[in-house]
Amino acid sequence: MLELAGIVILGIVAQWLAWKFKVPAILPLILIGLLVGPISTLITEDGSKWIEPIYNGTKGLFPGERLFDFISLSIALILFEGGMTLKKEELKNVGPVIYKLISWGALITMVTAGVAAHYIVGLNWSLSFLFSSLIIVTGPTVITPILRNLAIKKELSTVLKWEGILIDPIGALAAVLVYEFIRIGGAHDFEYTRETLIEFGKIIIIGVSIGFTSAYAFAVALKQNWIPKYLINVVALASVLGVFVLSDLFAHESGLLGVVIMGMVLGNMKIKALKDVLYFKESISILLISLLFILLSANINIADFQLVYNWKSLILFAVIVLIVRPLGVFISSSNSELKVNEKLFISWVGPRGIVAAGIASLFGLKLTIQGVEGAEYITPLVFMIVLGTVLLNATTARLFARFLGVLLDKSEGILIVGASPPSRLIATYLQNSGRRVVLIDSNTKSIEIAKQQHLEAYQFDIFSEQLIEEVELNDMGILMALTGSSRVNEYAINKLQPYFGTLGAYRLISIQEMKNPGDNPQEGLFSHTDDFINISDVVRNFPDINEVEITSKEHYFKILEITNQNLKTIPLFVKDTQGEIHIIPSASEQMPIEVGYKLVYLGKKLEL
Repeated sequence: MLELAGIVILGIVAQWLAWKFKVPAILPLILIGLLVGPISTLITEDGSKWIEPIYNGTKGLFPGERLFDFISLSIALILFEGGMTLKKEELKNVGPVIYKLISWGALITMVTAGVAAHYIVGLNWSLSFLFSSLIIVTGPTVITPILRNLAIKKELSTVLKWEGILIDPIGALAAVLVYEFIRIGGAHDFEYTRETLIEFGKIIIIGVSIGFTSAYAFAVALKQNWIPKYLINVVALASVLGVFVLSDLFAHESGLLGVVIMGMVLGNMKIKALKDVLYFKESISILLISLLFILLSANINIADFQLVYNWKSLILFAVIVLIVRPLGVFISSSNSELKVNEKLFISWVGPRGIVAAGIASLFGLKLTIQGVEGAEYITPLVFMIVLGTVLLNATTARLFARFLGVLLDKSEGILIVGASPPSRLIATYLQNSGRRVVLIDSNTKSIEIAKQQHLEAYQFDIFSEQLIEEVELNDMGILMALTGSSRVNEYAINKLQPYFGTLGAYRLISIQEMKNPGDNPQEGLFSHTDDFINISDVVRNFPDINEVEITSKEHYFKILEITNQNLKTIPLFVKDTQGEIHIIPSASEQMPIEVGYKLVYLGKKLEL
């Protein structure tokens, strides 16, 4: 009981450390797992681990192969949650690159890394390709925290995010295929090869069919209200586990593909209740990832590290990072609109994650128990690649992005909280002025109207962590909270400013602040005499945004005074001589004004 409670507590501590120091959670999780596992044997008197994942007769958490079962079910839930975050509309500009990365790129990685493992480390061909199939994957759980702290183009972050999630089941399937080759028994017999290919075909057919069928069945159950609201999350959890087990019953190792397909299909359905499912799965995934990495790291022995503590392993790591990954990226992105520096950045950011480590431990231990020669190298080699790439990317991604010139000088994108008519009108003007604008709102109808107006809009609850995790908002630098709720506006500023308000975070003033001239908040937006009700009334009667040229600073303040006295106009922005848009804060005297600038205002056209 002490060990089990300790893993949960240590896992959450590791997640907090990752959040505090802005590093991928996998890093502190693996380090803590190694500390309570193999490293602790150097400290204890009897040479035992502080935490022993597999029961050895006197101590341990999981008897026999139960650890493998726990790993398999946990990875299934994690991949399902990842599949639900995939939105097909994000593939408009970089879809072909992603498709090639998860097909040709994966094949190139598998072949070249397999050849490298054979000739550098000396593994036999079967184990070399098992190793290379495991490192195909780039983990979304480690890429997301890295990208979150980088102001790069949306296209780059989208490529890396989608590759990381989609490649997980592909890498898992490739590893399954090679594992089946090794498990069944000999790669030189035609009957053996045919049997393995048949098994692989069954995996694809069963996984895809059960995944699709289950997704639509669950969707029908939600639409028909066959599941009470308080049971939706747990029914979803049971359904995912059921799909995984059912797929495996029909075709061994097809469960991972089944749950990913189920997640992808559900994630792209317009069903409101699925939002709650995703929030729930997000929390479950965090807990499972925390437990898994500590367990897997703790399960490694000192002797395993000694197997890979040599120059050959270091050379293999360098080849994978400097040759194998760039080769796959450049071939996959040929004839694309990506520039050379952008391809180099994608080549550099390829950290491996939970699926690589989990399946490596699963298959490596199984093959070692079966007595396959050289199988003991698989787990420590893959962990070396996982830990090495995470450390490398987490510490150098920003420097490399700046060196290559893909780091945006300014995060000039604008995130607007609220998709009401005033927000949509303002967003349209800003978008037509060449700025990237993203609207978020929990109201389905408002988001649908925004999309019909060709605006980039997403339905999110501002109180959820989902927004930060899922949407590519790396280039957002200005935050505007324009909802009718002062509580939501204030919360949005406090919560999202560190992520999306580095160049400024603003909100509409409240009714109380408007009534009290001395209570002018620093983050106040547009005018100290206009709240959400006023701006909505103006948009309802005069849905136009106009511009007037400023001849002097005195002229600017004169126009402002007129707009403040005129209930039919509201000042919004100042446009400089270069066409750049500057948001007017409620304390508008802070605005730098020069001759030739233009005042942008909402409402009835002024007659000056």
